[in-house]
Amino acid sequence: MAGTELNALVLQGGGALGAYQAGTFAALTENGFSFDWIAGISIGAINAALICGNRPEDRVPAMQAFWDRITNNLPVAAPFWTVGGRRAFSELAATEVMLAGAPGFFRPRPVSAFWPFLSEPGLSFYDTSPLEATLNELVDFELLNSKGPRLCVGATDVETGNFTYFDSRTTRIDARHIMASGALPPGFPPVEIGGRHYWDGGLVSNTPLQYVMEQAEGDQPLCIFQVDLFNARGGLPKDVIEVQQREKDIRYSSRTRLTTDRYRQLHALHTAAERLAAKLPEGLRDDPDLALLRQAGPSCPVTLVHLIHRKEGFEGSGKDYEFSRQSMSDHWAAGLADVTRTLTHPSWKSRRVGVDGLHVFDLGTTEKKEA
Repeated sequence: MAGTELNALVLQGGGALGAYQAGTFAALTENGFSFDWIAGISIGAINAALICGNRPEDRVPAMQAFWDRITNNLPVAAPFWTVGGRRAFSELAATEVMLAGAPGFFRPRPVSAFWPFLSEPGLSFYDTSPLEATLNELVDFELLNSKGPRLCVGATDVETGNFTYFDSRTTRIDARHIMASGALPPGFPPVEIGGRHYWDGGLVSNTPLQYVMEQAEGDQPLCIFQVDLFNARGGLPKDVIEVQQREKDIRYSSRTRLTTDRYRQLHALHTAAERLAAKLPEGLRDDPDLALLRQAGPSCPVTLVHLIHRKEGFEGSGKDYEFSRQSMSDHWAAGLADVTRTLTHPSWKSRRVGVDGLHVFDLGTTEKKEA
């Protein structure tokens, strides 16, 4: 089934929650999926680079090496016997990261870096040079640019506020482009590329789904697996920690379903324009207004699969910078489970490849499904 479609992987930003994406990719790989096109924001850009910059058989091991390197294996075992104890462990781990950074990823700057009388005071709380070294070790950028899947990563121009995509079809990608996509201020510094300075793409949009939809070409069926790390849906918070967590979920959830609804409407408009063109006399079929309508939405059939990280009981407001080994393993396992649940669901197993329109699957949870 996977071989009849162009497969794309869309990876949202979300810091430490990105281990969920690693788990989903590992499960999809195990089930025979290979990807022609990968797009990412922030931690999604890092995971995307690890995939595109390695041979197929080395991709999951590269992701495992990255996540093992950047996660702190705290000496205290998580007290699983109470929800409160597990959450306390998670909050402790997040606090440790705030104070000490994450190995192979970022480290705190000395207080002297912010002395106001310096000619160039620090622009961020953390130094991300360890990430540059990690990327250059684990990602073969020569392979990425010459033989890897198409890679697109989004970043925000600091001075214009505009969203920018670095696309391996038109740009030679290196560690700077990946780091720019994840340079979330004020934690991380802007990254200079070609005289411009960039921050995290999530400041404008935390998902590259719209870019992938707009750039889709030809009539080959397209299957997009969108892996989100923040869930737009959630219950009413019960305490301040849950308030902070819920606020973060809403802010970074990417309006996934809003974007999906928009492209469902564009698909309907495109289909209606094609039907209208078939009814018109030959002399009117080249009308420029009709041509514009026929360009609405992707011209190919699209299957969009939502894989959304749902709230874990132990997560707190710092879940996106809680880099403990225990939580990484839990998020990785959740990604594996959601892919398994999706690919074994009767709706997925009975789908028909190549049927015109936009077909959405959100099957990775026991929540009520959307059609």
